[in-house]
Amino acid sequence: MSPVRRCSRTACGRPAVATLTYVYADSTAVLGPLATYAEPHCYDLCAEHSERLTAPRGWEVVRLSDGSAPAHPSGDDLEALANAVREAARPHDRGPEGEGRGRRSADPVEVARRGHLRVLRSPDS
Repeated sequence: MSPVRRCSRTACGRPAVATLTYVYADSTAVLGPLATYAEPHCYDLCAEHSERLTAPRGWEVVRLSDGSAPAHPSGDDLEALANAVREAARPHDRGPEGEGRGRRSADPVEVARRGHLRVLRSPDS
């Protein structure tokens, strides 16, 4: 007998990563992390089959995460990251010299540039 538990789906030999349990009284399918021990009324599923799992009409699917798997970034996370990159790439307008917004003496001086990277030198040196 193999020490690795396999997917319960017919003709699938991939290793199991999740355990499916049905709660018939609540019409609920619970998909969680792989159980410690193989139970006779639970189904072990591979990653592909656990992602594609659907329940019968009128049933609810509850997906429990174990917390150790990396979370997929949401659309909001990706949009916030894109906005931060755009903001960082936008040239900052310092305004005319006469308005008090000119280059301060403590601002670093750009020495060289390569692509999006800049080499800055402190005005003190």
